[in-house]
Amino acid sequence: MILTNKLKITLIVLLYIFIIGTFGFHFIEGWSFVDSFYTTITTLATVGYGDFTPITAAGKLFAVIIIIFGVGTMLYSFGLVSETVMEGRLRSLLGRGKLEKTIEKMNNHYIICGGGRIGFLICRELMAGKMPCVVIDNNPEVIQKAQDEGFIYYKGDATQDKVLIEAGIKRAKGIICVLPSDAENLYVILTAKELNQEIYIMARSEEEESEHRLLRAGADRVMSPYTLGGVRMAMAILRPAMLDFIEITTSRQSLELRMEEISVCKNSPFISKSLEDSGIRKRYGLIIVAVKNDSGKMIFNPLANYVINEGDRLIAMGEDENVKQFAESCLG
Repeated sequence: MILTNKLKITLIVLLYIFIIGTFGFHFIEGWSFVDSFYTTITTLATVGYGDFTPITAAGKLFAVIIIIFGVGTMLYSFGLVSETVMEGRLRSLLGRGKLEKTIEKMNNHYIICGGGRIGFLICRELMAGKMPCVVIDNNPEVIQKAQDEGFIYYKGDATQDKVLIEAGIKRAKGIICVLPSDAENLYVILTAKELNQEIYIMARSEEEESEHRLLRAGADRVMSPYTLGGVRMAMAILRPAMLDFIEITTSRQSLELRMEEISVCKNSPFISKSLEDSGIRKRYGLIIVAVKNDSGKMIFNPLANYVINEGDRLIAMGEDENVKQFAESCLG
């Protein structure tokens, strides 16, 4: 339950009334602190057992003041607490229903299993690229963070079939397994392939020897953050200029240069044209660094006479706006 400012102030005022009532009855009536606190509570709760009653005129007047200010504050506090709890519960139910409807409508989306640091980084990148994605995690703190960042999430254990189905795995384009252990990622891969044989699977490996197991289980690509981080740090020492170039061309925040993978769709005007005849360099100011065809073969630095085919993935480099325009034109 999240305390509102109004509720915080009311509870603080109520606490002061408890303290004032306890000390007041103690010094005016001469009761012990325990008896004075007990009398304050029974007075504010309007219970009134009658075992402790003020005898002196000052004590009776003090009790009247406590009743006037304290009982109203006590009832108001209970009302605010009930309202806050009900609103939070209602908001949770409505939010859950809205999320479920949103996930039901999603198609060709990505499912991220595990909302840790890497999982959230992937989500941010996918959202920046306008790719729909769902985060699965059963940690309340992770779910709260996902909610705060505006991610679409599903609370549950990603290793369970029901959770993956509810996240839309049968309609998903890909699933990214970044759970804490390789065993959990392995289990998700096996389940995902069973539920959707066409789905693209990427997994994180903690141990080097786990990479082959994850690939044999059905993962299309396995990556180790530690290996990538180590290579990147070594590159920063050995080839700093090359690392700067990679960071400039792959960062979404870069306004200087951008490198992007663009798929050539069925109705693209570039199909059956050579790179030279397509006018990509002249019209968009882009350099085609590499081409990956349907067979999976990667052609680096393709020649000007290379003929573009449907399904080719062009690795284009140039200014961000030009890359966007070229990507739109490739859709046909």
